Amino acid sequence: MIHIFKILYRILIFALLLVLVLPVVNQADASGQKLSSKYAKYPQFIVIDKSSNKLTYYEKGKAIKTFSVATGKKPSYTPEGLFKIHEKTKNRPYYKERIKGGDPRNPLGDRWLGINVKINGKTSYAYAIHGNNNPASIGKYVSEGCIRMYNKEVRWLFDKVKMNTPVLIQK
Repeated sequence: MIHIFKILYRILIFALLLVLVLPVVNQADASGQKLSSKYAKYPQFIVIDKSSNKLTYYEKGKAIKTFSVATGKKPSYTPEGLFKIHEKTKNRPYYKERIKGGDPRNPLGDRWLGINVKINGKTSYAYAIHGNNNPASIGKYVSEGCIRMYNKEVRWLFDKVKMNTPVLIQK
């Protein structure tokens, strides 16, 4: 009799796991498909997920590559919303510290993909996806608001992305 209860108990646990785990897997698949089809109308699209510090580059709705990035020290530092690439610059100077572009001390790396961010109704051009001079910062919450990438990876993205490409930054 005890043996039957053990078997029934195991079947019940297994059934509960199926009920609880399978919908999560299916929701993830469904959201991935929705995400992909949502951006299919755009030739290119970038999604930055601050909760995982990941940047995904899409072409025609298909995820091409995902990168680890660094975002703001505080969640409010990296703005959320839908923006566009408005500037592409190689070796941008770091004006705050008067460091020339191309200098190894430049915290912006050698590629700058500026995004237009509206704050209180005014457009700011101070935010960007850019390289960095501290590879150990990638994957962490350390920036003043920009999205940092490894230099090699931002060069790849810089060569692919076109002006006015939409950029979605989300939690």
